[in-house]
This record gives sequence, structure tokens and C-alpha cells, in this order.
Amino acid sequence: MKTIISGQNLPVESVMAQENETSSIKHLEKILQLEGSLAKLVGNGEEITIPESVYQVLRQAVHAMASGKVISIVIQERELTTQQAAEMLNVSRPYLIKLLEQGEIPYIRVGTHRRVRFEDLMKYKQQRDNKRRKGLKELTEFLQDEGFYDEDSSKLDQ
Repeated sequence: MKTIISGQNLPVESVMAQENETSSIKHLEKILQLEGSLAKLVGNGEEITIPESVYQVLRQAVHAMASGKVISIVIQERELTTQQAAEMLNVSRPYLIKLLEQGEIPYIRVGTHRRVRFEDLMKYKQQRDNKRRKGLKELTEFLQDEGFYDEDSSKLDQ
């Protein structure tokens, strides 16, 4: 299935594993989970080691497919518009502009337009997610201490 991502003319291919591929995909997932194993690709009698960045994408895709999920690979530019960045953070564009103006996320200007580097956006997202997890863990620990919550907060580190 091909779809167009909003504001982009890049086709996105969604792929779901067929029933006859399930056992092979699960076997491949086990192989890719082994630590320190180099993945190699053989084609036309030539063997090549898969680069680490490609290996990580492959691991994620295979894991998702082994779990029965549909996968799509979305190609992103290195510099994003404020609308694209806001969509990736799942926030409104005005809120993203506020974050940019407060210096929370670095940006550059191209004429009158702001652009956000993909790497900077992902760094901010990681920090935000870590802060949220930490706050949730602290709240859970407090509630456990007060006897309001029975679950073990160590599960929140995952």
C-alpha cells in the first residue's frame, strides 16, 4: 500500500509479513538479537558487511514484523519545517514555535522560515521522554510509599 505523507511527495510503502514468512522472520529476529554478530549480505557472489545504521533499521523492522505489526519507512529530510517537526513531536505548530523561541530546540532560519535539524529534534524528544519517565517513576514510588499503588516502579525503566 502506498500513501503520501502530509506535505511530502515521498511514497511510503507499508509492508506486512505474509503467513508463510512468519517462521523465517522469527528466526531472523533471533539471529539479529545476538550481541556482537555482524550481519552480512551476499549477492552476485559478493559479500558485504551491513553498516551499523542499516543493521539497526533492519533489527527494528524485523522485530516489528515478528510481532505481527505492519511497518512503514518514512524518509525524513535532515532539516524539517516547523509543521513537520510539530507533527513528529505530536504537538501543535504554535507550541513548537514557543519551544524554539525559548531555546528548548535549536533552529536555523532560511529566509523568513525556521528549520529544525532532525538530530536536534530527536535529542529534544529523547530528553522530554526521559523526563516524563523519571516523573512517572517518582510519582509511582511516592504512591507506593503511601500505599496507594501496588506495582513495582522498576518496571517503568523499560
